[in-house]
Amino acid sequence: MLLIKKILLTLLLLFVFTSLAKNIELEKEKMRKLAAELRCVVCQNQSLLESDSQIAKDLKELILEMYMRGKSESEIKLFLVDRYGEFILFKPTFSFNNIFLWLAPLFSFLVLSFIASKKLSFFKREK
Repeated sequence: MLLIKKILLTLLLLFVFTSLAKNIELEKEKMRKLAAELRCVVCQNQSLLESDSQIAKDLKELILEMYMRGKSESEIKLFLVDRYGEFILFKPTFSFNNIFLWLAPLFSFLVLSFIASKKLSFFKREK
């Protein structure tokens, strides 16, 4: 009877540890996915995943820790944006503060189109 209890306890512990290991691997995969979307605050145009700087390593550990505590991706992003600003996001959100960044390509296209049409009409008048 004692032997059966030991075997059952061993199997239970083995099951718990393997499921924890799988959970950690899933959380690490989610951390890598999110780290690829975030910019390193020290390196120029490198993601946290690609960067070897100490702060990038610390931030990856922080992200993993937050995932392990049950935080969602959006909660982690919000925390990091509050701490480091929208610079940390490779794809900034659309807001009034950065509306110029989103509208600049359209505005540039319109200005260049206007200039090109004026130049073309000027050349047509000369002929």
